[in-house]
Amino acid sequence: MRKIISILTIALLVSCSGVAQKPEKKKEKKYDIVKTEEQWKKKLTSIQYYVLREAGTERAFTSPLNNIKEKGLYVCAACETPLYKSDHKFDSGTGWPSFDRAIINNVELDVDYKIGYARTELKCSTCGGHLGHSFNDGPRETTGERHCINGAALKFKAKKGALKKK
Repeated sequence: MRKIISILTIALLVSCSGVAQKPEKKKEKKYDIVKTEEQWKKKLTSIQYYVLREAGTERAFTSPLNNIKEKGLYVCAACETPLYKSDHKFDSGTGWPSFDRAIINNVELDVDYKIGYARTELKCSTCGGHLGHSFNDGPRETTGERHCINGAALKFKAKKGALKKK
């Protein structure tokens, strides 16, 4: 009888380690623009590299983009993909450029656990560069979203006619 109980216990333990309990491996996304880390270092400034390639955060209130009030586009500093329209920028008081929405399909959402809990990370969908994070404390009269973006991840292109769409 003890042998049967032992065999059943072992069978039960083996069946509990089935595929359903193994964590799913996240697939690595393929981006349209791929460079080596050395190529990125040559192309970007040190702060741009830190933010875009190492998912760093610039200090609050240090970006000159905070004060831009002109019409235009904010593009990725690494690959110049249009990311945000000036019409969707607002002053969040946080010290980083903030937008209530991105240009559709040009910014991707990811999950970031770097500070111990889940946050919605924003990345350029063309090169995978880290832009910042999304929060649900934006303007209620529009989307309610706040895309808190590192100014070092962006370049501003003043409007000179029709906006280019990707």
